[in-house]
Amino acid sequence: MVTALKNFLNGIAFGVTQIVPGVSAGTVAIILGFYNELLESVNSFRENPGKHVKFLAAMLLGAAFGIVAFGSLINYLLTSFSFPTMLFFIGLIVGAIPHIRSRAMPSRRKLKPHEIVCIALPVLALVLIANVETSAPADPAQVINGMGAPFMLFLFIAGVLAAAALVIPGLSGSFVLLLLGVYHVLIYSVSSIRHLLADLANLRLMLDIIKVLLPFGIGVIAGGLTAARIVGRLFEKYCVIVYLIILGLMLGSVYALFMEPVVWQSGVDAAIIAVGAVTFTLGCAAAYLSGKKRF
Repeated sequence: MVTALKNFLNGIAFGVTQIVPGVSAGTVAIILGFYNELLESVNSFRENPGKHVKFLAAMLLGAAFGIVAFGSLINYLLTSFSFPTMLFFIGLIVGAIPHIRSRAMPSRRKLKPHEIVCIALPVLALVLIANVETSAPADPAQVINGMGAPFMLFLFIAGVLAAAALVIPGLSGSFVLLLLGVYHVLIYSVSSIRHLLADLANLRLMLDIIKVLLPFGIGVIAGGLTAARIVGRLFEKYCVIVYLIILGLMLGSVYALFMEPVVWQSGVDAAIIAVGAVTFTLGCAAAYLSGKKRF
């Protein structure tokens, strides 16, 4: 019972990170210490379903609960207090970097040229991506009203790519969705679930939610299963190299998050900067102390 509750709470944290642009769910899974178990459960489920079903069920229920229950709250915090909210999540990443570094560089030897490249390339890629200008998002309600089969196929592909990013620590599924231009449509649909629960007779709203979340969800399952298997094999054969790449992704994502427009959307003044410094410190401390128990 205690283990199931722990997995459920971890699932909530895993789900909440899907809502926040730029924050890597894989990084949060490493910080909380269930990343390896998650990969093993997904990759070995067919061989021993009885062993893994309880873990995955609790995780998935927690993730779904986190997305639905905290979607509106996160949206409110990002709208009204975006700077301190995002700095907390940036702090989570920064606080975990020393632990990932210890895995990537277990000895104090100098890095070899190819190892430097493994760190530098992900940093460079995220810096370049962060400086790509994106157009203003269209009204989600209008997009959903006008969407047809091609857009539903695109949502499936977006789900595949977002799930792949979700499995890779340092990459953010929500950031990928922002780049693809479907993040706001998905957040709008998730937020609409609360209104549907208050009015279950609203069939039009139900259909609008289904035609967005169903193809995306199928894509997430397909992409997640494939990516988990690939990442699991890479960890088995090239563990240090994978951690070096993850380290580069995390370093690059700190820059990418600061460049994300959502950080600045609610405005910044001296008081907000002070609050942001506090939330950043809290995020760093939470990640570092949590990771210290597991690394």
